Amino acid sequence: MVVKPKIRGFICTTSHPEGCAKAVEEQIDFVKAQGPIANGPKKVLVIGSSTGFGLSTRITATFGCGADTLGVFFEKAADKKRTASAGWYQSVAFEKAAKEAGCYAKSFNGDAFTNEMKEQVIETIKSDMGKVDLVIYSLAAPRRQHPVSGEVFKSTLRPIGQTVVQKTIDTATGVISETSVEAASEKEIADTIAVMGGEDWKMWMDALKDADVLTDGATTVAYSYIGPKVTQEIYRTGTIGQAKVDLENTAAVIEKDLAALNGKAYISVNKALVTQASSAIPVMPLYINILYKVMKKYDLHEECKEQIFRLFKDRLCTEDGIVPVDDAGRIRIDDWELREDVQEEVGGMFNEITTENHDEIGDLKAYNEAFLRLFGFGYEGVDYDADVEVDRQFA
Repeated sequence: MVVKPKIRGFICTTSHPEGCAKAVEEQIDFVKAQGPIANGPKKVLVIGSSTGFGLSTRITATFGCGADTLGVFFEKAADKKRTASAGWYQSVAFEKAAKEAGCYAKSFNGDAFTNEMKEQVIETIKSDMGKVDLVIYSLAAPRRQHPVSGEVFKSTLRPIGQTVVQKTIDTATGVISETSVEAASEKEIADTIAVMGGEDWKMWMDALKDADVLTDGATTVAYSYIGPKVTQEIYRTGTIGQAKVDLENTAAVIEKDLAALNGKAYISVNKALVTQASSAIPVMPLYINILYKVMKKYDLHEECKEQIFRLFKDRLCTEDGIVPVDDAGRIRIDDWELREDVQEEVGGMFNEITTENHDEIGDLKAYNEAFLRLFGFGYEGVDYDADVEVDRQFA
C-alpha cells in the first residue's frame, strides 16, 4: 500500500509504518546521544505508552537508564483496508529496538481501565520482572467503563459556569475566527473527572501494591498540564482541568498508601505540545503554533523526547535523591513554557493575531508539520511514494 496522510477534522486517519519507525529511531538516537542517566529506574511500567509522553518515557527509561519496561496501550492493528494506528507502529518499532539492545520490553494492547488488564500486567511482572520501581501513568482516553459498576463515562471539553468565546484557527486554511463553547453540565463535569481524573491511577497503584510487585522506594508519576492564562477558561478551569485537579489531588492519597514501602507519588506538569489530544481543544492549535515560534526564538523549544529526558535526568534521578517540586508538590517541566518573558510575548501575539497577519506572527507551517509527524509523515529518509507493508506485528 502507498500510504498518504488523510486528514479528517483534527485527526489523521492513516499512519505510515516506516515514518513511525523513523520517529522512534530519532528519539532513541537523541537519548543515546545524551549519555546514560545515573540513578535511573531499572524496572518500569508505563500505562499509556504508545505515543507522546508515554512513548518517550519508555524510550528514555530503556535507552537512557537501561531499564526493562512494560507498556500498556489501546491501539489498532492494520487490516486489509486500513493502516494501523501510529501508536501501534511506534510500539512495534520500540519493542524491536529495545530487544535488539538487550533490554526486556513487553507490550499489552487493550483497555487499561479493566481489572483484567491490571491482572495480566501483574502476572507478567511477577513472572518476568519480579517487581517494578517506577510506574508512569500517562493515560488519555475519551471514555471509560468503570471496572466495578460497569457504568460508562464520556469525557467532554467544556468550560464551567458560563459559555466561553475564544479564538481558534482552522489548521487547514489558516483562517482565525472565534468559537463559542457552552458550559458543561454537572454530569459532564463528573463524567470527565471519572475518565481523566485520579481514580484509575489509584486503582492501578492499589492493585500493584496489594500484589506485592512494587519495590521498596517505588515511585509513581502521573502526567498533567496546567497551561497559561489564554487557555485557562477552556482547559484548566474547564472540565478537563477539573479532572487534572482530581488527578493531582490523588497523588497525595497514593503517596500515603505507599508509606510502608517508602514510596513516592508525583504529578509532572508538562509543556504544551502538538498531540492528537491538544489538536481537538479549540484554543490550543493557535496557542501552540505561537508558543513554538517564541520558544524556538529563545532556544527553549522541546518536543516529547527532550522534555521527558529532562524530567528523568534533572528531576527523578538526581544524585541526592531529592525531587525538585513546586509549592504544591508538583514537578514542573512546563517551567520554560510558563517563563514570564515567554508568556508575555506569546500573550501579546495571541491578542494581535488575525487571519491576515498570521504568516508574520504565527507559524502554522511548523504546527502542521509537527501534526503530520505524529502519524509518521514528513521524516527524512522515508520514501512516501513507495509501496509498503502496513501489517506490522510484535515479535
